[in-house]
Amino acid sequence: MDRLYDKLLSYAGEDFYPMHMPGHKRNLDLMNMPNPYLLDITEIDGFDNLHQPEGILEDLSCRISRLYGSGFAFPLVNGSTAGIMAAICAATGRGDQVLVARNAHKSVYNAVMLMGLEPVYYYPQLIDGSSIFGGISAEEIEELLKKNPGIKAVIVTSPTYEGIVSDIKNIAAAVHRHKALLIVDEAHGAHFGFSGDFPETAVRLGADLVIQSLHKTLPSFTQTAVLHSNCDELNGKIRKYLACYQSSSPSYILMAGIDRCISLLEERGRQLFDSFYERLTTFYKSVSDLVKISLLDDGIIGKASVYDRDPSKLVVRINNADLNGHQLQDLLRSSYHIEMEMAAIDYALGISTIADSNEGFLRLSAALHDIDNCCASKAEENYRYYINLNTVIKPEMLLLPSEAVEHKSEVVPIDEAVARVAATAVSLFPPGIPLVVPGERIDADLIDFIRRMKDTGFTITGLAGRNNEGIEVLLP
Repeated sequence: MDRLYDKLLSYAGEDFYPMHMPGHKRNLDLMNMPNPYLLDITEIDGFDNLHQPEGILEDLSCRISRLYGSGFAFPLVNGSTAGIMAAICAATGRGDQVLVARNAHKSVYNAVMLMGLEPVYYYPQLIDGSSIFGGISAEEIEELLKKNPGIKAVIVTSPTYEGIVSDIKNIAAAVHRHKALLIVDEAHGAHFGFSGDFPETAVRLGADLVIQSLHKTLPSFTQTAVLHSNCDELNGKIRKYLACYQSSSPSYILMAGIDRCISLLEERGRQLFDSFYERLTTFYKSVSDLVKISLLDDGIIGKASVYDRDPSKLVVRINNADLNGHQLQDLLRSSYHIEMEMAAIDYALGISTIADSNEGFLRLSAALHDIDNCCASKAEENYRYYINLNTVIKPEMLLLPSEAVEHKSEVVPIDEAVARVAATAVSLFPPGIPLVVPGERIDADLIDFIRRMKDTGFTITGLAGRNNEGIEVLLP
């Protein structure tokens, strides 16, 4: 039987290239530390306390704030999940109405449930010809705010997993005109704002609370993140909620990783990002001749409310090939030892960072050319089906999520769940965006979609029973 530690060591010795998070990419030339056991301490004298920082950790917060231009920065050791939940809880009162873009991470829905909030959902458009969500429209956000004057906070994701950036400046202006707060899940944009070749961070565009995952796109350990606050009046509440959502024994190894990452950006940030963008530009030019597959590019800007695009997200699209994104990911792993971040029905996603090497980009380019030459020309039917269905899956909310989780429930076979009310979130993973949340009605289209995705090999989380053939629903 494999042991985790031994398996990790074995894997580290192989030649798999990580086109996935964490952003340090195991690049020991860029980021190196001594034996972690030497740094693993508790809150001893001279090393401060994350939950009541007054010394070296307070200084770290100030450095992060200066670097990004925020009012105050809270370093996080339980990922953006803790930051998102603390931000929502601090910015709202129990029972408040909130506007949520439906492509939000599951942590948003968890906070909505815990606070008993009433969600009003905004459904982003799909980018034409793909299953990729576009941006958030400032005009449509304003219309929803006019129709729902009780909304206290607006929660949007920008950039998305695929690097789609919304017009945060105008969204913030609209939100503030209606006396609400703007919370931006910028988990995938911690690298924004360090170079003109990448989008600007929401921190500097008027957002009130911004959450970033350092570990996703910067050289930092998994679970490290930061919550930026531009609302001084909320900082006390944020700290109280962070004490709920983070360990009372935060890892000094993780905090040291945040410190090293911030120091690197302070000292060499511009140089590293300029060099990184040169490698990215060379890579995009090298794959511009692909025929059956292609890379998402700036041609999407201006469509489906896309304001900007993050070039570091390598979205390999299936244009006219006899494979889907899941199969492409498997092929890159098995035949070329390139591990991508995730796959959807019509694309595979790679995450690149300042820690990526020329070798990594060259290997991916060569592999994509090889696959493009070898695969046959045939569009995948499930891909078209997914795109069509994604425009109509908008479940009806019969109960608030907080009400639904208090009800008694049962597990029924998937095919018997039509017209029942969901007791748990069911999501396509990654990225973990719920297809249905507690309190929403399950319809036949959703059941058909779940079946097709399971048969195609994609992971559906939230299912139950033997072989995940059941769904938890509320008792009538």
